[in-house]
Amino acid sequence: QVQLVESGGGLVEPGGSLRLSCVASGRASRLYAMGWWRQPPGKEREFVAAHRWLGSETSYADSVKGRFTISRDYPKNATFLQMNRLKVEDTAVYFCATVPSQGSGYTNWGQGIQVTVSS
Repeated sequence: QVQLVESGGGLVEPGGSLRLSCVASGRASRLYAMGWWRQPPGKEREFVAAHRWLGSETSYADSVKGRFTISRDYPKNATFLQMNRLKVEDTAVYFCATVPSQGSGYTNWGQGIQVTVSS
């Protein structure tokens, strides 16, 4: 079992930047992929970005392409989400999640962290 802990959220003005971090403990070396999801107020959880744990493949939601960048640090078993040019509609609880094997889907989730974009 992999435990996930997110950090880096907070309040930022529109146009600002934040960097979210997620550290995985446990069997992180056996992961297939890690990703970020978010749940805006009153809405369903939605996909933001993901990367293969091994390899260079990444994917992004259309709403964040060109503004958000996902990256990782193997020695630290960590994944990061650099969020630039933030918009009010990016306000949400952000979750880190893992895919343990190809085709399994996201089965392990962090506790979530609040990101608020407001002037």
